[in-house]
Amino acid sequence: MKIERTKNASRNVVFGTIRKAYQLIVPFFMRTVIVYLLGPGYAGLNNLFTSVLQVLNLAELGVGSAMTFSMYKPIAEDDKDKICALMKLYRLYYRVIGIVVGIIGLSLLPFIPSLIKSDLPENVNVYVLYLMNLAATVLTYWLFSYRNCILTAHQRIDVPHRIALVTDTIKYIVQVFVLFAFHDYYLYVLAILFTQVINNCTTAFMSAKLYPQYSPKGNLAKDEVRFINGRIRDLFTSKLGGVILNSSDSIVVSAFLGLNMLTIYQNYYFIVSAIMGFVTIIFTSISAGIANSLVTETLDKNFNDMKKLCFMISWISGFCCACFLAIMQPFMEIWMGKELMQDIMFVVFFCMYFYILEIMTVINVYKDSAGLWHEDRFRPLASAFANLLMNVIMVQFWGLYGVILSTVLAVILVSMPWLLNNLFSLLFTREQLKVFLKKNAKYLCIVVVVLAFNTFICSFVNLGLWGTVIIRLAICIIVPNVLFYLIYRRTDEFKQSVILVDKMTKGRLHLSKVLGC
Repeated sequence: MKIERTKNASRNVVFGTIRKAYQLIVPFFMRTVIVYLLGPGYAGLNNLFTSVLQVLNLAELGVGSAMTFSMYKPIAEDDKDKICALMKLYRLYYRVIGIVVGIIGLSLLPFIPSLIKSDLPENVNVYVLYLMNLAATVLTYWLFSYRNCILTAHQRIDVPHRIALVTDTIKYIVQVFVLFAFHDYYLYVLAILFTQVINNCTTAFMSAKLYPQYSPKGNLAKDEVRFINGRIRDLFTSKLGGVILNSSDSIVVSAFLGLNMLTIYQNYYFIVSAIMGFVTIIFTSISAGIANSLVTETLDKNFNDMKKLCFMISWISGFCCACFLAIMQPFMEIWMGKELMQDIMFVVFFCMYFYILEIMTVINVYKDSAGLWHEDRFRPLASAFANLLMNVIMVQFWGLYGVILSTVLAVILVSMPWLLNNLFSLLFTREQLKVFLKKNAKYLCIVVVVLAFNTFICSFVNLGLWGTVIIRLAICIIVPNVLFYLIYRRTDEFKQSVILVDKMTKGRLHLSKVLGC
């Protein structure tokens, strides 16, 4: 069975974008409410628990991806018995993971206070709050999570997006009510646990309704189980590095600089990561399609698709960085006030972080879709530990700047060269690597020039905070995109990208005709 890649990707992008917009606007409001009603310490505490629980979720790393990857071929061959056996194995693994996460989480309980240097709110029992967050995490594994792999493998992630819109709405309504009515952070966390149960049960129900032919039954051959376990081990080391890379920053800031500084760091990170989430929708929506394409299409076709994707991401990331540089500071002053701000160089570092990670995501999605986990298993660990070491050293000299700069350096110096070597040795060719590097170097140079020009123009706009944000946003929407169009309009990658967008929107935008492609 050949998946309708473009149709499913289009649907996933639409509902993923709706959900991500929702997850940007409402949590932004919730974070604002927490800071103003309870204080920045509570926002920092919330970020710390999130980071700690991300580390606890190491037990899952590799299982979901390995099981979903194992389903691509049986789905293409319409092998229902094997899919059902994979679901049964997935269910067993997730039940074991839930137990492991619970045990490890409880063993870390005595060490939680040592992760908070200062600014802990009064009358807060960190042990109780940590246990509540831990319970919500454990429940995600025990309540039908194994059924999500069917939706992901069939490229139907629009379904959990729709369900999450409903359950998130319930959660936020309850949280707003308890914050305004009781100023109670415990009830705020309890709402997370309650809605997690609803979300998992509803997603499982819809998965069974859409694909009733699949149920957890049957057994795989022992050699197949060993093969899957090998992939899980490889993925574990790979994903472990990603978790350390993403979580260590917050934990280091909390341990060395305190909860208030963590809140400042996370205020900037919240905006940048929210926009990254929008871009990630593209990758999440097309990952199953890429895996299917790697099985059914030629190598040259897949490399051409990768170049096209890199071009589109470079354009999108360049536009986003232009907005960050022009708008972030006045927006932060409106949102949180000058006392919770850093200077413009902090924004520059975040722009570097954003652009590099988006390009890395393109490379990673092809590596994951091709299943090159064994060969890549040590690269994320090396990058993560390099980042952690630089974090601990640089935070003591340069504070928050050292934290973000260490992440950028770890990716540039360790992760990216290693990943490119793996991908272009095992999937693509060395000649294609030269083409890839040349193309992306050109994109980066163009982005830097466009950012400099756009920032120069925006520097003349100072009309009060709101006026500055509005006018600069208008400039950012027009200037960078017009410049990109003028530079790229005659290139093959631009023409192919326009045709792809038209195809995904079923020709409703008529971009090919409008832009003459």
